Amino acid sequence: MAKPPDPFHEFVAELFAPMGPVSIRRMFGGAGVFRDGLMFALLGDDTIYLKTDAALRADLEAEGCAPFLWTKPSTGEEIDMGYVSLPSSAMDDPDEASQWGKRALAAAKAKAAAKPVPRKKKT
Repeated sequence: MAKPPDPFHEFVAELFAPMGPVSIRRMFGGAGVFRDGLMFALLGDDTIYLKTDAALRADLEAEGCAPFLWTKPSTGEEIDMGYVSLPSSAMDDPDEASQWGKRALAAAKAKAAAKPVPRKKKT
């Protein structure tokens, strides 16, 4: 049986609507926000975290935003996953949220482009 739509997920899709259609997929107790097949945001505990590069991270931290830290169950070690929360001012402004989202999408595209292409096995 499919889970009913999550109201927060619906809110996030509307918030990023100026970027074009986004999809949200549940994963690991949270959800990922995707555009053009790339995850540019992470949802956890009703907070939106954006994928960052160094420049975007610095700008978000200057706005008082916090990183998403995953706690490793076996050791309790906190691991920075490279996502930083969306500024609170953007939570009720789709245009502002989408400007931040576009920068996060660009960071996700750059990271994906930097990954080495897997080599095909010889048969």
